[in-house]
Amino acid sequence: MKLRKQRGETISNAQFGFLLALPALLIFSFIVLYPFVNSLFMSLFDRSLIYPTQEFVGFDNFRRVISDPNFTGVIRNTVIFVFGTTAVSFILGFIWALILNQGYRGSEFFRGVTLCAWIIPGAAIAFLWMWIFHGQYGVLNYVLRSIGVLERNYTWLGSRQFAMLAVILARGWQAMPWFMLLLLGGLKGISFDQVEAARIDGAGNIRVLWNVVLPGMRQIISVTLLIGIIMSLQHFDIIWVMTQGGPARGTTTFSIEVYRNAFQNYHLGRAAAVGAIWSAILSVFVVMNLRARAQEE
Repeated sequence: MKLRKQRGETISNAQFGFLLALPALLIFSFIVLYPFVNSLFMSLFDRSLIYPTQEFVGFDNFRRVISDPNFTGVIRNTVIFVFGTTAVSFILGFIWALILNQGYRGSEFFRGVTLCAWIIPGAAIAFLWMWIFHGQYGVLNYVLRSIGVLERNYTWLGSRQFAMLAVILARGWQAMPWFMLLLLGGLKGISFDQVEAARIDGAGNIRVLWNVVLPGMRQIISVTLLIGIIMSLQHFDIIWVMTQGGPARGTTTFSIEVYRNAFQNYHLGRAAAVGAIWSAILSVFVVMNLRARAQEE
């Protein structure tokens, strides 16, 4: 099929499709592609926010980043945060999706209420969880003292282990509605006849879940987990508001490290190098996500 112009000339379907996609490609180039390529070039220069001059240093920024003794801690914290938040979000979202999938009265209302947590700004969620974990007047301390678990208040966000647990729970609670929505859609796709056949054969709830529901949702689960990992790898606001990467860099992830290098230490080149390493790790999961979607289709 070809489309005719006013002068009688023709354009192919591919050319017409390119013209339709051109505005989106231009917006993508200016907003995403150009900043990304510019940051890659920036990682090769010794550039600062304070001084206007810059000096080409090649891969020296990468060498300094990798040789930094704190860099292994950044990788460890990022891995713990990403897989911790993904696990919390998936488990809570899947349990809640199973409950809402029963179709009882009011399930649609609770589904809508649950999605409210997803649209609340991350900073507001961070302040909510800071109030829960506050060392002086936090809800958690009050409850634990009331039941006799604690004798005095504990500064949860002042501990490396508990600070990481706090930001994982906060981010997991924020992302849970998104996981719930996708997993609920996957549950709707499970054949009711298969479930009934399994129950007739004497299968209980656990066996139905393990042998019927999970195999039928394999593709949607893999895609959901991969997208959740990608989102957590890019996460910044909740960690920064709650702990600013502390205490003692205990919650410093790649996003926090980039921000610190760029806007606190003013080393744009080093921040760009961290960002390039961060992007390389992120691209692995992006490729895995694309392959999982291709298999699903």
